[in-house]
Amino acid sequence: MAPTTPTAATVDDYIAAFPPATQDVLQELRRRVHTALPEAEERISYQIPTFGVDGQYVVHIAGWKHHVSIYPIPDGDAALNAALAPYLSGRGTIKLRLAEPIPWELVDRAMAAQVAARRPQLGRPPK
Repeated sequence: MAPTTPTAATVDDYIAAFPPATQDVLQELRRRVHTALPEAEERISYQIPTFGVDGQYVVHIAGWKHHVSIYPIPDGDAALNAALAPYLSGRGTIKLRLAEPIPWELVDRAMAAQVAARRPQLGRPPK
């Protein structure tokens, strides 16, 4: 499976292009983004699902053959950085291997940190 689906017009189309197990993880990531950022709007940007507010991105997710990724993750919280260290792949990217259990609590912490970091730039308050 390619990391992107060039013909995906929607997040649903993008997710549907992956095998069922990967779809499940991507759908759960999507749900957790909406929990952390209830007012999130969905679109495809850079050929991957992007979640933002008033046209400003907050977080991206992507599916790959053997993992899923979340971009970006803010730097600055030493405890969170230490917990994320085994999952980091490049600056500000979490890489979650599909063959291993997904650390959902850690994903939630990372998404909450990203939303908090971006909140001052967003055009409207949370719902």
